[in-house]
Amino acid sequence: MISERVCQRAVFGGSALLFAASGAVTIHWCASMSAMAGMPMLGGWTMSMAWMRMPGQTWAGAAASFLGMWIAMMVAMMSPSLVPMLWRYRQAVGRTGETYLGLLTALVGVGYFFVWTAFGMAAFPLGVALAAVEMQLPALARAVPIAVGAVVLIAGALQFTAWKAHHLACCREAPGCGRPLPADAGTAWRQGLRLGLHCSYCCAGLTAILLVIGVMDLRAMAVVTAAITVERLAPAAERVARALGVVVVGAGLFLIARAVALG
Repeated sequence: MISERVCQRAVFGGSALLFAASGAVTIHWCASMSAMAGMPMLGGWTMSMAWMRMPGQTWAGAAASFLGMWIAMMVAMMSPSLVPMLWRYRQAVGRTGETYLGLLTALVGVGYFFVWTAFGMAAFPLGVALAAVEMQLPALARAVPIAVGAVVLIAGALQFTAWKAHHLACCREAPGCGRPLPADAGTAWRQGLRLGLHCSYCCAGLTAILLVIGVMDLRAMAVVTAAITVERLAPAAERVARALGVVVVGAGLFLIARAVALG
């Protein structure tokens, strides 16, 4: 029988390789997009290339390109907080063959990222539609910097809500709540979907910040990733979430004040 320590090394080692690969793809993608100048807009901001088609590219191609970038980005951002939950899932499953258990654990991860993929599929047409409206209405384009600050402010306020606390607790909850889980694909898939839904709801505010600040901004990605990981893994999760909320609310107020001053 393979020892638990060997299994743990295999899980965390494989996850580290996946994190490194997805991080490298994300960095390369962002660097490629940054090399192309975005569209300067009224109000002193620049529209991200993520919401525009490249020359000669169809909308289907643009959507596929965005989705590929989104999946790589989500794998890189969410892996640090997801991997400990995958390990806890392995421990919650009754004894079974190591190969089969590995496949079930991978299926949990696939279910988890399937949820994030669905959110990416919804984000792209919404972002494209908003970009089209902003290009057609100059008054709306001028208001975007204030709107960005408002989104950040709302995201910070969400950190203090019972809704946030509930989904954060569900994200940290042990699979099976201390009971052994059946070693079958259906249960693994449902565990992945459940964790993905709670995680996406829990991270809704922080993800919204990433979308409005710049979905291709590596600094924003790094900050949001650190925030998600700390509040998911820290012992005093709710207090950490509220502390982050204070910082985010302050950032939102600063962005609004700066936009008003410059406007």
